Amino acid sequence: MSETKNSERRIQEFLLLQRSSQKLNSILDLDVLLEEIVCDVAETFGYLRTGVLLKDDETDELEIAAVRGWTKNYHIKGDRFKIGVYGMIGHVAAIKKTYYAPDVTKDPYYQVSEESTRSEVDIPLIIKDRLIGVFSIQHHEKNAFDLERIELLETLASQIAIAIENARLFRGEKQERERIASELNEARKIQLHLFPHASPVVPGFNISGICLPCLEAGGDWFDYILLEDGRTGIVLADVSGKGMGAALLMSSTRSILRLVANQNLTPGDVLKKVNELLINDFPTSKFVTMIYAVIDSVDKSISIANAGHLYPVIYRESKSELLETESGLPLGINQYDYIEIKINLLKGEKLFFYTDGITEAMNKSEEEFETERLLKVLEKRTATPEIIINAVQEFTSGNTQSDDITVVMIEAD
Repeated sequence: MSETKNSERRIQEFLLLQRSSQKLNSILDLDVLLEEIVCDVAETFGYLRTGVLLKDDETDELEIAAVRGWTKNYHIKGDRFKIGVYGMIGHVAAIKKTYYAPDVTKDPYYQVSEESTRSEVDIPLIIKDRLIGVFSIQHHEKNAFDLERIELLETLASQIAIAIENARLFRGEKQERERIASELNEARKIQLHLFPHASPVVPGFNISGICLPCLEAGGDWFDYILLEDGRTGIVLADVSGKGMGAALLMSSTRSILRLVANQNLTPGDVLKKVNELLINDFPTSKFVTMIYAVIDSVDKSISIANAGHLYPVIYRESKSELLETESGLPLGINQYDYIEIKINLLKGEKLFFYTDGITEAMNKSEEEFETERLLKVLEKRTATPEIIINAVQEFTSGNTQSDDITVVMIEAD
């Protein structure tokens, strides 16, 4: 080979390594990555055919993952070969060393893959002494691979092995993210089904509520319970934490509360009994804050018990203020006797229950919405759960919602 052609070849080989390195570092889709590599090698060196075969650890076989130049009469993508049994690639996979056949017609391991192939080099793809596949290159001429070219292909093979491993890790992480997202989405569907689908009809009152989970599923929850004695229970709760774990704890708390609520107990006693049942079931460091109210439409009274939840806001006489209930211990921590209060609402007066997703909502300047802003919003006679949430979203505009947001309104009409 003349010095000029040799120089041109070296330049081509250098550019191949450079292009391949860029692709290997930028392409994380395994199928796309392998197709790019086999095509680039074939086009750069004029080899009739190139291929990457990946090891299937379960079957101890090699599978063609990407191929360029083979005809359908022989091998195509997806074909499999036993390691240590079939041809040169099987031999290379077994010994985990590069193997070169300058004349395949005389090689004891060669199995005919294409009639026109005359020389072939197969290189193991190895990560930390672990075989992950084989890089195979064939040529229509005898002795087509000199030592320098084989060394170049071995360098490329080591880059391919790393890229394959990275792509597999990325694919595994992507699949895991998709699995988690699917499970969270399913949990969200289940959770949304547990929320009330309509406001209860309670003579003398208008009742409405909204919950916006910050993730696919969350720990906030509100509910309306039609009690056997004709009264109506209203509950708003916040399970510590977020995501699926909080949603599961919320679901179990909901079931227990609904079971206890119809035992003709006062709101304080309901919380006490629910707490006793949760103490043994809840994981350490997990708890629920809850506010539970019972509406009596006969005398327009509302009895309220609070288990470590935020004080409600009451709107009356054109102003809003915190209704300081007894703030007891959150549920699921320790035994506690919950005290209740009883109030009456006149026409136009409102009572709001809410979670800390409202008051702790943060804008881009890391300022919280806080109770004072909530009270200002609720000073308006027309305030509703929708108006509160709109005010919070306007305040946090552009900032990701970091906690569940839940509001329930009880209005006397």
